[in-house]
Amino acid sequence: MLIVHHLNNSRSQRILWLLEELALPYRIQHYARDAVTNLAPAELKAVHPLGKSPVLEDDGRIVTESGAITDYILRRHGGGRLMPAPGSDAHETYLEWLHFAEGSAMTPFLLALYTGRLGDAAAPLKPRIEEQIGSHVAYLAQCLGGNDWLVGNTLSGADIMMSFIAEIACSQGLGAHFPNVLAYAKRIQARPAWIAAAEKTEPYGFRIAG
Repeated sequence: MLIVHHLNNSRSQRILWLLEELALPYRIQHYARDAVTNLAPAELKAVHPLGKSPVLEDDGRIVTESGAITDYILRRHGGGRLMPAPGSDAHETYLEWLHFAEGSAMTPFLLALYTGRLGDAAAPLKPRIEEQIGSHVAYLAQCLGGNDWLVGNTLSGADIMMSFIAEIACSQGLGAHFPNVLAYAKRIQARPAWIAAAEKTEPYGFRIAG
């Protein structure tokens, strides 16, 4: 059985959503953030040296990095679901989104989180970070356009990976500027599989109101 080493209120939520969409059997190994630092507990380092989540365990194989985990699950256990045919143009676009989510889009959000702890010392960086957050969310909005989903207007691993970007953007008020991104986040969170994953890990701090 697949095991997801899951940190509460984190980006590993989307891996649980993926497994629910595929109706695969899995077990959650829960880890709680430190109440003071909000960091992952040291116990995660027993699973992987970096002590980060998510980590997927599959018959003794350890897989880290959300994009790699998503790709692994779909190739090994997806049966062709939620992934365009390899070699197709759609598959190349799909791979771009798998890497974009963590490689580009998440970076300015993390910078905002880390520099926010510096107070006034971070003031010179703030305009650039905010500009980068806005430009990345604007890019998502542009590519999404009037479609429901990112690749071929069909739910895929690209949407699984980009779900947290949409959620965090809307939780920070950017949905008012990008209504199609807000609708996208709501569409994701209305899916029965997303709800099933959330019910196993409540509370989740990035639920979209309405």
